[in-house]
Formats: sequence, structure tokens, C-alpha cells
Amino acid sequence: MRNQFLIMENRILNFSAESRLSLLKNWLQGIAGDHQLDLASLRPASSDASFRRYFRLDTATGTAIVMDAPPQQEDCRPFIHVTGLLAQADLNVPTVLAQDLQLGFLLLTDLGEQTYYQAIKSGLDDTRLQQLYRDAIAALVRMQQASTQGLPDYDAERLSQELAVFPEWYAQRHCQVQLSNGEQSVLNDAFAILIHDNTRQPSVLVHRDFHSPNLMVGVADRNPGVIDYQDALVGPLSYDIASLVMDARTTWEEQQQLDWAIRYWEAARAAQLPVPVDFADFHRAYEWMGLQRNLRILGVFARLSYRDGKHHYLDHMPRVNTYVRQVAGRYSAFRPLIRLLDKLDGRQVTTGYTF
Repeated sequence: MRNQFLIMENRILNFSAESRLSLLKNWLQGIAGDHQLDLASLRPASSDASFRRYFRLDTATGTAIVMDAPPQQEDCRPFIHVTGLLAQADLNVPTVLAQDLQLGFLLLTDLGEQTYYQAIKSGLDDTRLQQLYRDAIAALVRMQQASTQGLPDYDAERLSQELAVFPEWYAQRHCQVQLSNGEQSVLNDAFAILIHDNTRQPSVLVHRDFHSPNLMVGVADRNPGVIDYQDALVGPLSYDIASLVMDARTTWEEQQQLDWAIRYWEAARAAQLPVPVDFADFHRAYEWMGLQRNLRILGVFARLSYRDGKHHYLDHMPRVNTYVRQVAGRYSAFRPLIRLLDKLDGRQVTTGYTF
């Protein structure tokens, strides 16, 4: 009866931050004794691009994380399901200690306070950096051997839907350019090439955001901790390595990208994952996968800013744009796309070319 009242209250208040926090405290009070929680220590841990928020609080044995996922916007069940798949594959993921799916609350073990992204920003020597990323590559190879039971397919329809945010939110809203029929045709052709190529790849479990903000610095034998995997799908083999080496939050030069990509390819071959025998073929495949991802990210970051008021995502657009141009400028199939990008970004368009 109490839970039904709280759910009704939650809907009336339209999931404001204050009402969610009140509900959360009430829920934690009910489980505090079982988990030895210090309720007075509750404090923000992080938030993400979705409606989810995270809090940290002290326990008798350390700290724990609370996920606040408003049920009208978020569903905790995929997180719980993928947690099980990754734990079975020996990935370092949180353990679910308590849950209330109706209210959208989870109590989780704490994987640590520092993400790879935060560690990089604080300053790392190259030896430590390389060790962290070798650990991440090893974790990625294990993850790609995990069961994909119950996960949706990352198919052509979904890839196409994701790319739709680029013309709507990046081109039209961010760049203030109304695309002509010819310009939209250029985009459609580029999208079709990418989708056809990406869907031909072997399928594995895809995290979809396997990059520095979602990797926690862990102890030597349990590094990294992996988080934010609730949107996992069954999809292209090269997706997550493209996420890692073309990180939307951290700039990596091409030489470093290649080094980590080669290390991944070697480890994947040793694990008998279905990567191409020739690294050159794999390199092209993950670059084209990265191009699809980064075109989508430009649209997503614009939407997060203009629709959701999360303007700090605009700070990362130049980096993502550089990754897009790095790939599109290398392959003749995407020369029309480069010319369109030049127009969107206010650069001089190559003379003699019309859409």
C-alpha cells in the first residue's frame, strides 16, 4: 500500500528532482537496516545523458551506489539483465543489492570513484595510461564472448533511426542549415553505405558506449569496472573498439588509435573472435563503424543541448567532428559527405561541386 501511494505521488509531481529524492530517501530508509546504510551520508555521485541519476552513500563495509531511474522514462530491467550477462563473462560490473522496479531504484555495489576519463584529466604517465587501456581491451574481448541471450538486434532499421538525429539536430538545429533535396540525398547515400557495411559484420554483445566515462579505474586484477551498459545490443563486432579509440570525451591521435586497435585485433584473434584475418580490412571496418557512431553523436550532443539543456555536450563536438572528418576524408565514397560537412561547418566548399 505504501509503495502504491509513493508511485501515485511520483506521477503527480512529474518526477521533479526534489520529489524523486524524497522517494529515494523513503525507499532507502526501508532497506537501511538490511544493508547497514548510513542515510545521512547520501550524496550525488554522477548523472548521465539520460534521466538517470546516481548517488553514493556509506555503509558499514564501505560505500554503495544508488541508481535513480524514473520509471516513466527509464526501465531498470535491461540493466539488471545485462549485468547478469556480463558478470557471467567475468566482467567487473556492479552487483544489484536491492531493487524496486516500480519506483525505479537500485542499490548497487560501488566500483570506485574515478572513471578513466577523470583519471586522464587528472594526469597520467604513459605507462599507467597504456596499462589501463590494455586492461580495457582485455575486458572488451571478454565482453564480446558473453552471451547475447535476450538482447535486441542492432540491425539496419535501428542504425538508420540513430542516424536521423544528424540532419535534424546537427545540420538543421545546430548549424542552422536547411538541407536541400540534393544535400539530403548525399546524406542518405553515405548512411546507406555505412549501414550496409556495418550490418555485414559478425555480431557480438555491443556495449554501445565503451569509452573512458564508462570505465572505472579498478584494482589490478579487476580493472576496469564497466558501467552504463543497459542499452547493450547484439551488433557489429567493431562498434565498441571504435568507441574506445575514437572517444567522444578524450582526444586520441591516430597513432594511438592504431596502436590500441592493433592490440585489440591481436587479442580478438587469439580469443577466436571473428575479426578479419587482415588488419587492413579490420581497420577500414572499424573506421566506417566509427563514422556511423560519430555522425550520430553529433546529432545526439546537439539534441542534449537544445532540447534537454545539457549544454556542456557542445564542448565535445569539435573532437567528434574531427573524428568524422578523419574517416570521411580518407575514403572516396565519402567525398560528397566531406563537402556537405564543409558547408555545415562554414568552411569553403570545393569549387565545381554541386549538390
